[in-house]
Amino acid sequence: MGNTAPEARICCLDLDTFFVSVERLFRPELIGKPVVVGALPGTRGVVTAASYEVREFGVRSGMSIADAYRLAPNAIYLSGRHGEYGKYASQVKEILERYTPIVRTASIDEYFLDFRWCEGLYRKEGDADGDATIERVVREMCQVIKEEVGLPASAGIATSRPVAKMASGVAKPAGVRMVRPGEERAFVEPLPCRKWPGIGPVAEERLLNAGIHTLGELLALPEHLRDGSLAASVRQVVSGEAENELGRDRPAFREHDPEGLTVGSISNESTFGHDVGDLQAIDDRLRSLCERVCWRARQRHIFARTITLKLRYANFETLTRARTIKATNAEIRVLSCVKELFRDNYDGKREVRLLGIALSGLEEVPGQLELPFNEGARPPMEKAIDAVRERFGYEAIRLGQAERSEGRQTRTP
Repeated sequence: MGNTAPEARICCLDLDTFFVSVERLFRPELIGKPVVVGALPGTRGVVTAASYEVREFGVRSGMSIADAYRLAPNAIYLSGRHGEYGKYASQVKEILERYTPIVRTASIDEYFLDFRWCEGLYRKEGDADGDATIERVVREMCQVIKEEVGLPASAGIATSRPVAKMASGVAKPAGVRMVRPGEERAFVEPLPCRKWPGIGPVAEERLLNAGIHTLGELLALPEHLRDGSLAASVRQVVSGEAENELGRDRPAFREHDPEGLTVGSISNESTFGHDVGDLQAIDDRLRSLCERVCWRARQRHIFARTITLKLRYANFETLTRARTIKATNAEIRVLSCVKELFRDNYDGKREVRLLGIALSGLEEVPGQLELPFNEGARPPMEKAIDAVRERFGYEAIRLGQAERSEGRQTRTP
């Protein structure tokens, strides 16, 4: 087996303020200015990305746009150019794959790379050791991304995926941080507990209430105490005893749909501009969401067996309900299921803030369609609609309201 001791060969590469950085490629005058990409002030969305200049005011991604505007009213707010981001992510991944064959996409702006056994390919005279070789190569890789794509990147290198991810955060902006074998504990101990991947706001609050603020304090917990098992899992990673695989490749963007990909789910959701109680408006939004997820499923050439409805009321109470049906990617079937889920679960009183639809239980489309076609699935119609969208864009054609009852257009979803 040879030497199995862990080496610092797992790299996490993060594209700094990705959405802002792409916008600055189109508008260089935004460089150095406070920029927020996401919803526009006066709407109900959230911050997708915030430049470092605006973070000084407390603005963060995921924050409601109303809170962001309250903190930074003089910032530049952009709705973004959604058709462009995936192109730049693809260019970055192509560069990464020049350096190592094992690249995993964690999100549109984050990648994990495996450099194990690669130091012999890149060693140069003057490199102190294998770690120095890999660190030099990663720095060169970040520079190539900047020169060829125009985007800044930060990277962390460590013996494990969690520590590499934290190191990339420490390296920001546009830096590289290597955590050598044996340095993991000293590196993580002073960091806040929330920095550890997997510790979310609920766990953080529990730890803070227990007087545990840093990872060093967490690591000191004995196993028999509450959160001792969490401490043990962190200790296992920083000691090099845990698995250090990169994990599955994920789609780079929520609407990046590789053909035949059956991992995960396909989902879209939409927040109303104001709380809505009108059933016709709700019906229209459900129809639009069904169109989108079904179109994406057909682009992947996959069917879905489980349909999930997400319903959020004006007071932020959220419920999700799912139903399993015969595998399909036809809007009429998915919409019928979604309407039933809505009717069965909507209280009929409160206004709605957000709706979402997800397809899961994904499987590849069989080579031959079943006959007879059920419930008017009408593959020729869907094929024609998709052909129009392929040529003129998704918004070129939309489904209309077709459901009627006794000659009257129905209003109930």
